[in-house]
Amino acid sequence: MDGETRQPVEARSRSVLARGLSLLDAFGSGEPELTLAEIATRTGLPKPTAHRLLGDLVAWGAIEKSAPGHYRLATKLFWLGQLVPVHRVLREAALPHLERLHEVSGENVNLAVPDSVYSLFVERVTGRDAMPLAVHVGARMLSHCAATGKVFLAWGGRERFRQLVSAGLTRYTARTIVLPGLLHRDLERVKERGVAVTYEEAEPGVAAVAAPVYGRGGRVVAALSVTGRAQTLDLDRFGHAVRAAARAVSAGLPTGV
Repeated sequence: MDGETRQPVEARSRSVLARGLSLLDAFGSGEPELTLAEIATRTGLPKPTAHRLLGDLVAWGAIEKSAPGHYRLATKLFWLGQLVPVHRVLREAALPHLERLHEVSGENVNLAVPDSVYSLFVERVTGRDAMPLAVHVGARMLSHCAATGKVFLAWGGRERFRQLVSAGLTRYTARTIVLPGLLHRDLERVKERGVAVTYEEAEPGVAAVAAPVYGRGGRVVAALSVTGRAQTLDLDRFGHAVRAAARAVSAGLPTGV
């Protein structure tokens, strides 16, 4: 073979797959779209390689072009996610309680599940008078700036906290907690209160309160949150309502979840 050392086909395929998946992970911070340059920087891939792999993902339906040189996640990933059995069961069990919580609050009511160091939003109930939010169903937020994410960190053990700190505590607003020691103390308060609160930590003018949903063996499998305007959202009142709704969802989950 002319003295050339070749990788096995399987190893080369894994390498291409890993690089392709890294492109999808580049969207993990909640931005709705990214440029080719931003994707290349976040993945560490050369621009020509990133551009070629993006073309493959566009053809498959995982990513779509939103403008010349701009990309965003496509809906195929979302409907594939709906096929995950645990997520589907959680959504079906939680939806009636989400709807009642929205009737009480008039605000955005969310269901999220843990996804590595992220909070993945799998359902939302909203209305005409609720505050518009940048984060949508199917989006992920780093856990340290989301109320649902703080739930997963508070009850997720040291390893999840360590992974997040290693990934970096990104600052989104002046109120984002970016020091590990301060975040650790905040999470201790979350466990004491039974709810997690964020106040303009992910987005200016937005506050949220979230509570854990427990599955088999007392494991936190999801979180419910109410999200609205920071100046008017009654965190104490809705904290009690969210905890009650989360307890009801926990009680209604099948034994296998």
